[in-house]
Amino acid sequence: MEEPTESRRAGAEDLANGALEPEEAAPEVEVEVEEEEPPRSATAKQEEAKAALGAEGSRPFTMRELLGELKEDGEPAATGSGGSARSAFGDGNGIGSAEAEGSSYSQDSTQQFSSHHDVAMDLINSVTGVDEEGRSRQRILSFAAKRYVNAIERNPDDPDAYYNWALVLQESADNVDPNSSSSKDALLEEACKKYAEATRLCPTLYDAYYNWAIAIADRAKMRGRTKEAEELWKQAILNYEKAVQLNWNSPQHLVKATTWDVSISFQLEISNLDFLIANVAVFLTCLSFLLQALNNWGLGLQELSAIVPARDKQTIIKTAISKFRSAIQLQFDFHRAIYNLGTVLYGLAEDTMRSGKPDVSPNELYSQSAIYVAAAHALKPNYSVYRSALRLVRSMLPLPYLKVGYLTAPPANNAIAPHKDWERSQFILNHEGLQQADASDQPPSQSAGHMDRGRKPVRINVADIVSVSACADLTLPSGASLCIETIHGPTFLVADSWEALDGWLDAIRLVYTIFARGKSDVLAGIITG
Repeated sequence: MEEPTESRRAGAEDLANGALEPEEAAPEVEVEVEEEEPPRSATAKQEEAKAALGAEGSRPFTMRELLGELKEDGEPAATGSGGSARSAFGDGNGIGSAEAEGSSYSQDSTQQFSSHHDVAMDLINSVTGVDEEGRSRQRILSFAAKRYVNAIERNPDDPDAYYNWALVLQESADNVDPNSSSSKDALLEEACKKYAEATRLCPTLYDAYYNWAIAIADRAKMRGRTKEAEELWKQAILNYEKAVQLNWNSPQHLVKATTWDVSISFQLEISNLDFLIANVAVFLTCLSFLLQALNNWGLGLQELSAIVPARDKQTIIKTAISKFRSAIQLQFDFHRAIYNLGTVLYGLAEDTMRSGKPDVSPNELYSQSAIYVAAAHALKPNYSVYRSALRLVRSMLPLPYLKVGYLTAPPANNAIAPHKDWERSQFILNHEGLQQADASDQPPSQSAGHMDRGRKPVRINVADIVSVSACADLTLPSGASLCIETIHGPTFLVADSWEALDGWLDAIRLVYTIFARGKSDVLAGIITG
């Protein structure tokens, strides 16, 4: 769902704020990153859950929010410096119409664009705002729109002017008084046309693709679960994908530039340090953009999964899970994606329970969902939405632990033991670390492990962890392996499956991240009660 933690115009830091604060209901996936909208589920229970889980991470952040582009002097800053690209496809609303290549326009084309400008200006001028603050803001937006119209008249090939004009239209849509005659949908449609033109003129403008996707998603939300909404969600998803693809390489290039500058900064003028600092700042901005785009992409997929036929739903949900997980792997404390992953897993558990598939355990999915919700709450304990969702799913955890499952391990302190000495046994994970379970550690609902009583159990304290990663080593037993590097050396373990490996990697990394952020006491309170 795109609203639980969704992002609006390239993003602010509100995280999916717009949150509803759910009573207690089944968690649902959230949308993009700013304010959240609850996930959509097929059942009434899921709808409740959506309300409960879908507030804090679901609203997408826009580029304007992320970069703080609206200046106090009333002129929106141009953010289109280089990097946003959108899909070249048009939105099914005529959004993608672009003139032929080249920079010259015929007289008819000029008249056509002038007519479009008039329509857009009329729409902007019709917006009055809900209150005095809104009216003041709208006056600024109207002034900015006129400047961009003038800029385009002077240079019809200026992608930044089209991009910033689209932002003004999009901001104006958010400023519409629900009781007025202004049409939010018409403003968003005009914004989409401007984004289409901006990306036609500059195909690498990734922030335009991103904000374009948010505008399309907002239009889709107005249409409920209709065929038209389905097509709009598909277009939004394609634009998020395009934005991610175009942005993906930017951080890598910046890292290379930064590394080069570090090596020569001491040999050249001190001003190179300023260049280095600027590069690092841009890199962090690119990373933040990428996190929000991946999160919103997952939310869009989640929304789409609620509309498509049942036969297509599972594939789309799994793709959404991969987007949230990709965002988390880029930044392990990105709580919006963590929470959204928990809600989408909860919805998957609900679907699995109804379908009765014998190869998937809904209880395991519920437990996984609870891990992510608990982690999001531990990272942001003041978020009421996370708190409400945790009350709903806490009982699904294997208390007093965060995670319980099976791993194949070598004898303690002998990572290179022969394969015959490796044993599959139960492991438990809590706020203090990971360890092999003995009889006294068995949760009431778990069957006892079969660890040799004469063997010393494997124990890894969270404070000793240096890194956690998947590994492929021919000296290890076959299977999905992971390596936990500690200050005492590496510990190798083998999960039962690749899906199980993902769950273990995420859980251990989250426990360590919570520890590193000084929030272990919050996690301890969750699992020990």
